[in-house]
Amino acid sequence: MKHIRHTNTLFHYDGPQVFEARDAIGGHYAAVLAPSDGVDDRYLVAGVNPERLRQFRSGVLDLRSLIVESEEDVRYLATVADGLDHPLTLERLSPSLMDEELLPDFDFVLHDDPADDYVLSEARARNNLILELAVNPPEAAEEHRIRMSTLAEMLLRVQAMIRHASRAVRKEHPADRRQPHHDMMDVVVPAAAGSFRIVLEAAVFPDLFGDSVLAKALQRIDALFRNTADPLETLEAARESRGHLAGAYLRLLRFLVDRRTGLRYSWAEPKSERTSHRSVLQAEAGPLVEVLSSVTDLGHEAVTLEGTFERFNRGSGAWGLLTTGGQRLGKVRDGGPSLDGLEVGGRYVFYCEEVIEEVDITGRESRTLYLNRHKPL
Repeated sequence: MKHIRHTNTLFHYDGPQVFEARDAIGGHYAAVLAPSDGVDDRYLVAGVNPERLRQFRSGVLDLRSLIVESEEDVRYLATVADGLDHPLTLERLSPSLMDEELLPDFDFVLHDDPADDYVLSEARARNNLILELAVNPPEAAEEHRIRMSTLAEMLLRVQAMIRHASRAVRKEHPADRRQPHHDMMDVVVPAAAGSFRIVLEAAVFPDLFGDSVLAKALQRIDALFRNTADPLETLEAARESRGHLAGAYLRLLRFLVDRRTGLRYSWAEPKSERTSHRSVLQAEAGPLVEVLSSVTDLGHEAVTLEGTFERFNRGSGAWGLLTTGGQRLGKVRDGGPSLDGLEVGGRYVFYCEEVIEEVDITGRESRTLYLNRHKPL
């Protein structure tokens, strides 16, 4: 008896209408909602070529052609009794039963408008968010190459921006915290043709309705790159993103200046009507760094802590506060607020600034909390 597992819903309307599935050895299947038997949902299932399935996801091939042009001996009916989270048992479908009632309508495609560029086409074909990065460091001037250290640091800097933008989104939209690894991306095309280009794909597929923390994060990053030819306008955009995102943006710009390169990027979701394009030229990066660096607290993020005062070292200025999330450690700057008179075991609110002191080669950030003021609870 053959079984498949649902892997990705491609069309949803009052429930999954079209989805793709895999069997135990990785075979690809397309499933289309069929007339019900009166009790459970039923699906017409066809084993399909991966490239044909890709063409359907990108809007090049219609659903009926995908099913009709499959091999007759890999067509089945599947009854969903326990939901799509469980394996589906397939019942082989006789060619004589393959009638109009089971087949999808003519000319049903996932996307009405054909994709007009590579990034949008890939997003639709992979049914996932795609981000393309392009750089032109000096070593790429005559040959299609890039230093390993440059590539590694570029990916690290871009991932840091995405991570901090995603955290900012989650603070404003707590419901978006449901997806683990929502801010992670995987390299799927290490070196595309043309200038040195890297193509990345979201590590987590969007949900049934296409909602994506990552897309919202990239929209925030777009705002920082909207007018890189105007340092003062970019400074205002960075002030609106004040905190770790603005700090990560400044560190990326410094990296571009150091490696003597600009950066172009494009991204799209499967449901996008067009690709979002942004860039910063090598000649623009230097002036941006100069203006943004003039704001000393641009990358500092406000953090409010409530908890029990545990300790204070008068010599180093170090303090500890036990919060519901665990112990948080920080410092008091020279000239900062005095902690004299605070009682160990007493409960207080600490208003702090979190500063990223450095980022190592793995992307791990060293952070310090500096106390600005406090009050008793």
